[in-house]
Amino acid sequence: MTVPTIPIDEPRRRGRLHHLTVGLGFVLVLLTIVMALVSFVWTPYDPTFVNANETLDGLGQHGHLLGTDAFGRDTFSQLLVGARVTLLAGIIAVAIAAVVGVPAGILAGMRARWLGELIMRGNDILFAFPALLLAILFAAGWGASTWTAMVAIGISTVPVFARLARASTLQVMTTEYVLAARAAGRGGWWIARRHVLPNIASVLVVQASVAFGLAILAEAALAYLGLSTQPPTPSWGRMLHDAQGYLFTAPRLSVWPGIAIGLAVLGFNLLGDGLRDLLDPRLRERRR
Repeated sequence: MTVPTIPIDEPRRRGRLHHLTVGLGFVLVLLTIVMALVSFVWTPYDPTFVNANETLDGLGQHGHLLGTDAFGRDTFSQLLVGARVTLLAGIIAVAIAAVVGVPAGILAGMRARWLGELIMRGNDILFAFPALLLAILFAAGWGASTWTAMVAIGISTVPVFARLARASTLQVMTTEYVLAARAAGRGGWWIARRHVLPNIASVLVVQASVAFGLAILAEAALAYLGLSTQPPTPSWGRMLHDAQGYLFTAPRLSVWPGIAIGLAVLGFNLLGDGLRDLLDPRLRERRR
């Protein structure tokens, strides 16, 4: 019986492929950021200007690079300004989830008895409320807007960060340097700040990158349903909603925002995968 062997060049080939995917993710994320920044200083046309004489223009027609929609608004300008909403949704949602979920998870991991169980059971209850349901509740109470959608996405993502922080904290609490800190009389907050948080920061950064992509996708879905960004503010999800009546007459109206959403989500996912390998020494050695 022969044992299959791995070619010597196989790890190197995998490493080159990995660097290629990480580079692609970085480029896609950078492209989204550049689009948002450029929209603050320049757009080819006013993205909210309605021109009844130039409705449903094709590519390059009347000077519109990607054409116009049913109201005569420039598609490329809407894509640029829509990148702002996309990044803002990801930043706010991930910030809410991390600020609430990480301390709760660390506290649950360091207080593994009744307090930790109470926190995690409350976390399980919160996990039962998806972003869509929370967005509907917030829209009914305060009206549909970008901010209510971002808060809903952030709250629905809190359980993910809390569970990850708790699991990582439990591992850190079993290490010898934490036991030595306890023997030296160090308090819980000192241990959390000096030992726990620095050692779990890498996994939290990776989770934040993945959650950023999911937040972008969730915001686009909520905008498509009318529960997020309201007109006339451009949004990629709102552009998909406005284009659904022209799928056969002008399919390009749904293609461009769909591509933008897909590339942005793909970029953050690939970047998260690269950060995981970069911050985990075991995976980094395996790639070599």
